[in-house]
Amino acid sequence: MEMLQEYRYRFVQFWRRSLTFRMVSSFVAFALTALLIVLPLRAQQPVVLSILIPAPDVKPFPPVIAEFERQNPGVKINIVEGPNASNLVEDLYSSAFLLGDSPYDLLNMDITWVPKFAAAGWLQDISDILPQAEFAKFLQGDIEGGRYKGKLYRLPYRTDVGMLYYRSDLLQQAGLKPPETFQDLLQASKTIQGKNAAQWGYVWQGRQYEGLSAMFTEVLQGNGGFWINPQTNEVGLDRPESIDTVKFLLSTIQQGISPPGVNTYIEEDARRLFQSGNTLFMRNWPYAWDLLNGKESPVQGKVGIKPMIRAADARSGACQGGWGLGISSTTRHPQEARKVVQFFTSPEIQKQLSIAGAYLPTRRDLYSDRELLQRYEYFPLILKILENPALRPPIAQYAQASDILQRYLNATLSGQLSAEDAMRSAARETRTLLGA
Repeated sequence: MEMLQEYRYRFVQFWRRSLTFRMVSSFVAFALTALLIVLPLRAQQPVVLSILIPAPDVKPFPPVIAEFERQNPGVKINIVEGPNASNLVEDLYSSAFLLGDSPYDLLNMDITWVPKFAAAGWLQDISDILPQAEFAKFLQGDIEGGRYKGKLYRLPYRTDVGMLYYRSDLLQQAGLKPPETFQDLLQASKTIQGKNAAQWGYVWQGRQYEGLSAMFTEVLQGNGGFWINPQTNEVGLDRPESIDTVKFLLSTIQQGISPPGVNTYIEEDARRLFQSGNTLFMRNWPYAWDLLNGKESPVQGKVGIKPMIRAADARSGACQGGWGLGISSTTRHPQEARKVVQFFTSPEIQKQLSIAGAYLPTRRDLYSDRELLQRYEYFPLILKILENPALRPPIAQYAQASDILQRYLNATLSGQLSAEDAMRSAARETRTLLGA
């Protein structure tokens, strides 16, 4: 005890004699006090995770985010509204990473972005984000669309798929069944057009943009061909199956089955013409169903859907689309980000998003959910179509490869090049791109 008092006395005397010691000790005391106040306050601040979403897709998210934040009080999700066009959103993501640390913790990704983003090192591998048995509950095409070189980088919460719409009333009146093959579609179109029951037989997307690549992918698979083999980088655009696929599309224009301006059409151009009641068949995405069956639609209740047409000896293909979530490689909060991905892809939230935004879920069981079937009676048909996905090639150079294909396809559809010359040139440029 006396020794302690002695040390205290010496400390007090030294503190009084040394100005420097008094200043240093006062600063240390102040710093410790500040830390004791600030650290608890910082610990109470929530983790904020940012994500960029196209503006038209934002509407269904606030209630879902509110529920996530209620269940996870230490985490907040900040939505940054992006441009309407998905390619511009992709450009914003790319620019953010190229400039340094991305401000986005989570990435809302179109299926075609995964290879590019993963190859660039912008995404975390999330192969272990769910138990393996849980992955089996998703649609296989959607899971495969999130992989790159064997690793998973994107977990899907909504899907999309190309399909064939048809006028069930016109086919029934003519005693015809929905077409299975290319020849069936051509013959049915000629029959209906010959009766003046419809001006056009078939509308699709022919403009030079990504929709053209998507449409071609599924028709090409239906003709037994392939675009690029991602395992070997083999290019199949100049093979007979690919050239014949282009010739089929071109023949619909030459025979007056498709409008001469179909080479300028996007999805909405095709949908409006089909919905006017003057067209027999249409290639489009599921979003068109509700519009076609709206109260004021001339074709309400007169429309059917089925898998895309194919060659007699080939397998039908449906181009796989859709959106999913990935985690930025630069995020400072990876564990919280994983919770968001797990939450948004859960069956309960996918069902909620399907009801609020008319999204197609990526979990197979939801296609037999009683409440969803009451709203979307076509779900069993959609599931059948989703079981034959046609994936666009999952390669890091996909955007450039798609641009090559679009240019040459549209040149052929516009009458500038023959199918043979266009596909040979497209194949040659694609091989150069891939370094083959």
